[in-house]
Amino acid sequence: MTEHDQSLETLQDIKRMMERSSRFISLSGLSGISAGVCALIGAWIAHPYVFGHKDLVINQNTAAEQIMVGDYAIIFNTWLFWIAAGTFAAALSSAFIFTYIKSKKEGIPIWGKTAKRLLFNVSIPLIVGGIFLFNLLQLGTFGLIAPGCLLFYGLALINASKYTLPEIRYLGYCQLLLGLINLCFVGCGLYFWAAGFGLMHIVYGVYMWMKYERGE
Repeated sequence: MTEHDQSLETLQDIKRMMERSSRFISLSGLSGISAGVCALIGAWIAHPYVFGHKDLVINQNTAAEQIMVGDYAIIFNTWLFWIAAGTFAAALSSAFIFTYIKSKKEGIPIWGKTAKRLLFNVSIPLIVGGIFLFNLLQLGTFGLIAPGCLLFYGLALINASKYTLPEIRYLGYCQLLLGLINLCFVGCGLYFWAAGFGLMHIVYGVYMWMKYERGE
């Protein structure tokens, strides 16, 4: 190995060390794939409830009382709420597991300063969006929930992209685009939701796995 090659290798090592210190690079492509699969399963389960083939309400008697007194807790008396909550929990758990496995393999601590910055920056749009969308639910504006989820999630990814792999920014752009298009087709929200959280995550995950993990 020539002196020039040694210098290049040293520079590459320094670059990798700087990336590890400033970016959370343990996100696994399998995390994206698993989250996408969970989203598609959730959309498939929710489909008959969204389009009226099954009763949306869990307890009819309780729902009638809640409607009479204007109790917003009726949201928790719907199958869609619990399907969404279960889908989110499953996607988050599977994504964490694969990220944890990759982090252990690379010898990088999963909970460091960079991970905290990433979590903080991704949480701000998600928390604000969650509060906004919950108020939309209370007002009965259900048609804007799916595009709202995509828009706020896209903003969260873009906001957090400077603390992790840069490709996640483009996933955020795709979510924003789908959310904006969904505003023109409000009745098709479930399909856009499945495309954004399901198919887009799978495509992103496969790309990331092939680019960063296939040769490991």
